[in-house]
Amino acid sequence: MAVNSLPITIVKTHKPINWGKFFNRLLLYFVLTLGLSFTLLPFIMMIMSSFKTNVEVLRVPPTFLPEHFTLDNYFKIFNDPKLPLLRFYGNSAFVSIINVVSTLFTSSLVGYMFAKFEFPGKKILFGWFLAMMMIPIQITMIPSYLILSKLHLINSLWGLVIFSAVDAFGIFMLRQFCETLPNELLDAARIDGASEWQIYWRIVLPQLGASLATLGILGFMQTWNAYLWPMIVLQKIEVRTLPIILTWFNSTHTGQGALVMAATVLIIMPILFVFLFFQRWIVQGFTMTGFK
Repeated sequence: MAVNSLPITIVKTHKPINWGKFFNRLLLYFVLTLGLSFTLLPFIMMIMSSFKTNVEVLRVPPTFLPEHFTLDNYFKIFNDPKLPLLRFYGNSAFVSIINVVSTLFTSSLVGYMFAKFEFPGKKILFGWFLAMMMIPIQITMIPSYLILSKLHLINSLWGLVIFSAVDAFGIFMLRQFCETLPNELLDAARIDGASEWQIYWRIVLPQLGASLATLGILGFMQTWNAYLWPMIVLQKIEVRTLPIILTWFNSTHTGQGALVMAATVLIIMPILFVFLFFQRWIVQGFTMTGFK
């Protein structure tokens, strides 16, 4: 028995273009591109100026691209005996890394306690931490300096670490994330015989990966760029951090704009690499809660 097969014609329908939505999106991209251009222009101009001669940097009107590309500014900085750059890199790296590690530990531990434990005075103590976030750092500088003086930590890098080990914002942030963790998971671990420290270390911390990375990046950038408090505590040049050294370098090389631009590029490049490499964690840290 033969079966006749009829040809099937497929008719494709084209969805009409929503011109209003198209132009709105086009306008949005234009505004974002314009804002990005204004944001990046000073930074790109700084990098371009670091490869110029000092005469070209001071030229009016200024040039965008260097007419005579040169690396002399960077060679002068690395060969300057008064500017041991590796020492100052080490000072900034030491303070930043110690601050980040201590802040992540205390913030995660205290935030977990506020989120999952009940104890007398919990609300009052947490309110005190919130109040600390509203106090400007300038108000606490004088008593903090007096404490460091009594502890003989003036002109010591540890003086920049001791007051940054506990961060009120970090405790508040990680407490919010810890509240999203299911209590059933923690109770199951307790039934299996896990101690509270094991629950914190093996269960809570892995779930806080994105938020810990976010807090660590923000803390690293803030510590690396800190200027006022390190300027007060560190009075000897050999123990100072990079932002203070940049100000000193600028004052000792007045009128040498190309050299100062090169020094600025060298100082901000590490923090720029850290931000570009870990920037996705910042988005995840503020959008993810609990389990994926």
